[in-house]
Amino acid sequence: MEISGIFTALVIGLIIGALGRLVLPGRQQIGFWLTLLIGVVAALLGTFVAAIFGVADTAGIDWIELALQVAFAAGGVAAVDGIRGGRGRRAIER
Repeated sequence: MEISGIFTALVIGLIIGALGRLVLPGRQQIGFWLTLLIGVVAALLGTFVAAIFGVADTAGIDWIELALQVAFAAGGVAAVDGIRGGRGRRAIER
Protein backbone atom coordinates (compact mmCIF):
# COMPACT_ATOMS: atom_id res chain seq x y z
CA MET A 1 0.00 0.00 0.00
CA GLU A 2 1.33 3.44 -0.91
CA ILE A 3 1.57 6.41 1.43
CA SER A 4 -1.38 8.08 -0.30
CA GLY A 5 -3.49 4.95 0.28
CA ILE A 6 -2.60 4.88 3.96
CA PHE A 7 -3.37 8.58 4.31
CA THR A 8 -6.70 8.13 2.52
CA ALA A 9 -7.62 5.19 4.77
CA LEU A 10 -6.84 7.29 7.87
CA VAL A 11 -8.92 10.23 6.66
CA ILE A 12 -11.85 8.02 5.69
CA GLY A 13 -11.51 6.13 9.00
CA LEU A 14 -11.61 9.38 10.92
CA ILE A 15 -14.74 10.50 9.09
CA ILE A 16 -16.45 7.12 9.50
CA GLY A 17 -15.47 6.98 13.19
CA ALA A 18 -16.80 10.50 13.76
CA LEU A 19 -20.07 9.64 12.01
CA GLY A 20 -20.32 6.51 14.16
CA ARG A 21 -19.96 8.65 17.29
CA LEU A 22 -22.52 11.16 16.02
CA VAL A 23 -25.28 8.59 15.60
CA LEU A 24 -24.90 7.40 19.21
CA PRO A 25 -26.74 9.32 21.93
CA GLY A 26 -24.76 10.86 24.77
CA ARG A 27 -21.05 11.34 25.16
CA GLN A 28 -18.56 8.55 24.62
CA GLN A 29 -15.46 8.37 26.78
CA ILE A 30 -13.01 7.19 24.12
CA GLY A 31 -10.20 9.20 22.62
CA PHE A 32 -9.36 10.48 19.18
CA TRP A 33 -6.94 7.67 18.29
CA LEU A 34 -9.35 4.93 19.35
CA THR A 35 -12.11 6.57 17.31
CA LEU A 36 -9.75 6.66 14.32
CA LEU A 37 -8.87 3.00 14.75
CA ILE A 38 -12.52 1.98 15.08
CA GLY A 39 -13.36 4.06 12.00
CA VAL A 40 -10.65 2.44 9.87
CA VAL A 41 -11.72 -1.06 10.94
CA ALA A 42 -15.40 -0.18 10.36
CA ALA A 43 -14.62 1.25 6.91
CA LEU A 44 -12.78 -1.92 5.90
CA LEU A 45 -15.43 -4.20 7.39
CA GLY A 46 -18.27 -2.23 5.78
CA THR A 47 -16.56 -2.41 2.39
CA PHE A 48 -16.01 -6.15 2.80
CA VAL A 49 -19.66 -6.80 3.74
CA ALA A 50 -20.89 -4.55 0.91
CA ALA A 51 -18.75 -6.56 -1.54
CA ILE A 52 -20.23 -9.81 -0.23
CA PHE A 53 -23.76 -8.50 -0.88
CA GLY A 54 -22.73 -7.08 -4.26
CA VAL A 55 -23.45 -3.43 -3.42
CA ALA A 56 -19.87 -2.16 -3.11
CA ASP A 57 -19.68 -0.79 -6.67
CA THR A 58 -22.76 1.12 -7.71
CA ALA A 59 -23.26 4.13 -9.94
CA GLY A 60 -22.74 7.33 -7.99
CA ILE A 61 -22.33 7.39 -4.23
CA ASP A 62 -22.36 3.99 -2.53
CA TRP A 63 -24.98 4.83 0.11
CA ILE A 64 -25.47 1.25 1.25
CA GLU A 65 -21.74 0.77 1.76
CA LEU A 66 -21.52 4.07 3.65
CA ALA A 67 -24.47 3.10 5.85
CA LEU A 68 -22.81 -0.23 6.64
CA GLN A 69 -19.54 1.50 7.51
CA VAL A 70 -21.24 4.00 9.83
CA ALA A 71 -23.28 1.22 11.46
CA PHE A 72 -20.12 -0.80 12.13
CA ALA A 73 -18.41 2.32 13.49
CA ALA A 74 -21.34 3.10 15.80
CA GLY A 75 -21.38 -0.49 17.01
CA GLY A 76 -17.62 -0.42 17.55
CA VAL A 77 -17.71 2.86 19.44
CA ALA A 78 -20.58 1.65 21.62
CA ALA A 79 -18.82 -1.66 22.31
CA VAL A 80 -15.49 -0.08 23.19
CA ASP A 81 -17.16 2.58 25.33
CA GLY A 82 -19.08 -0.16 27.16
CA ILE A 83 -16.00 -2.34 27.61
CA ARG A 84 -13.96 0.54 28.95
CA GLY A 85 -16.73 1.25 31.45
CA GLY A 86 -17.76 4.61 30.04
CA ARG A 87 -21.45 4.49 30.81
CA GLY A 88 -21.25 2.17 33.82
CA ARG A 89 -18.55 4.18 35.58
CA ARG A 90 -20.43 7.47 35.14
CA ALA A 91 -23.64 5.93 36.47
CA ILE A 92 -21.88 4.60 39.57
CA GLU A 93 -20.15 7.93 40.27
CA ARG A 94 -23.44 9.80 40.33
